[in-house]
Amino acid sequence: MPGTIVTIAQQKGGAGKTTLAIHLALAWAAAGKRVAIIDIDPQASLSTWFRLRHERLGASATPIEAVAVSGWRVAAEVERQARAHDIVLIDSPPHAETEARIAVRAGTLVLVPVQPSPIDLWATKPTLDLARAEKTPALLVLNRVPARAKLTGVVLEAFNALDAPLAETQIGNRVALAAAINEGQGILEYERSGTAAREITALAEEVLRRVAGEGMSP
Repeated sequence: MPGTIVTIAQQKGGAGKTTLAIHLALAWAAAGKRVAIIDIDPQASLSTWFRLRHERLGASATPIEAVAVSGWRVAAEVERQARAHDIVLIDSPPHAETEARIAVRAGTLVLVPVQPSPIDLWATKPTLDLARAEKTPALLVLNRVPARAKLTGVVLEAFNALDAPLAETQIGNRVALAAAINEGQGILEYERSGTAAREITALAEEVLRRVAGEGMSP
């Protein structure tokens, strides 16, 4: 049975897509899943991190596969990786380009990170419109949430206007997430007992529960 395909998409830049992709991929790998990451973002930040990971950790690194691909090859590569892995995670570019549309279309679920501000929420609408056009379920994730932040009336109003499901798990604005990436690691490798690791683990588990609960491929 083909693996679950999670596409991380957000047409607004700066939402933390690649950071979330890295930490989720390694959380699933730590839970015993066979995981592949496909980097189709021209910035190639994920691919740069993966090279750093092998330089720093070598054979001791938790095994995941990472591949960079673009253009007409995206769909075929997603299909190939899904045959060999339990979970395929796609880091898509922050614009409505052909690759982003292909990635959303291929997804079992589209995970949409968004910072908790009205401007960020408003800017998320085109991403959700793309998911709806491709008939792929989407899930919003509040990311980089400041400490002790509360969803104000203005933020809630902006969120409700999107008419999209919101993950129960929020990811805080944690310095440890960036520090781990700088070492070529995931947060569970860098600081397993910290708050950031607990949040990433909770989100990884929630995403798979929601995939199973909506009758999509487990």
